[in-house]
Amino acid sequence: MIVKRNFDPRKVATYVWKDITLALVVATAVYLAATVLGWGFVALSFAPIGLLGTALAIFLAFRANTSFARWGEAAQSWAAISAASRIFARLVVTFTDSHRHTPQYRQAEAEAFKAELVRRQIAWANALRLQLRGQDEWGELAPLLGVEDTADLLQQPNKPLYLLKRQGQRIYDAMASGILQGFDSFQLEGQLAVLSTQQAVCERIKAIPIPRQYDYFTRVFVRIFIVLLPFFLIKTLAADGVAWLVIPLSALIAFLFTTIERTGAVNEDPFENRITDVPLTAYCREIERDLLALLGATELPPRMEAQAGYLF
Repeated sequence: MIVKRNFDPRKVATYVWKDITLALVVATAVYLAATVLGWGFVALSFAPIGLLGTALAIFLAFRANTSFARWGEAAQSWAAISAASRIFARLVVTFTDSHRHTPQYRQAEAEAFKAELVRRQIAWANALRLQLRGQDEWGELAPLLGVEDTADLLQQPNKPLYLLKRQGQRIYDAMASGILQGFDSFQLEGQLAVLSTQQAVCERIKAIPIPRQYDYFTRVFVRIFIVLLPFFLIKTLAADGVAWLVIPLSALIAFLFTTIERTGAVNEDPFENRITDVPLTAYCREIERDLLALLGATELPPRMEAQAGYLF
């Protein structure tokens, strides 16, 4: 996620240089044709390009709004994951501790149970992050899981789902052994259901893009506009004696439209581990800090800080 206010022009150029180059080439060709070769037919009336530009601006606005809505939904989903993870861990700790007065309570087992479920919840958040980003760094979850869970995890096609299953199994093991009692499992299962729902939301955003016809035709219409623009500008500018302005003006207008189009294209995929994405690593670190604090830990991992204006 970009947190700085000013952008590096080099970063922007990597997204728009092809269309800017196209605009410069076409504008230069039109300028030479109209002024050097005297080809009057390349100079067209300005009115049609105004209508085309207005229609394209509306199309781009729709695309940008739709893309940002997907990005915002992804961020909201991870905010819900953070909240549900905190609630789940809090319930695990408070429910387990509330049974200290019962004959079945065994402190060592209860403390181990709390640590196991809280650490597995941290592992689940990180597993979802890795799965959404298509990363294969599952070894970083090993310190949070037992040997058996780590070995089994590597064999699973949907690793976050496996960890949620293990959470459910351990809850009912604890109900059988007396670590949890009464209706504890129902409330804990409710939070697991919330986590499953948010995982499905993230997987939908990852797997189902904006209909590709919007992506394709937006790119095509922007490039058609860039190619046609100098033909409609040259007549007006030549009449004012500044025909040469067709080149920088075409490049500037192309930059504006292309930047809007590229911004929409990038924002529609918020889980690609790019500088424009939802900062999943930062979310996971905050979840880890909060959940370890609920266990009573005093030495917490440091918060993720923005690097050169980018938070990952």
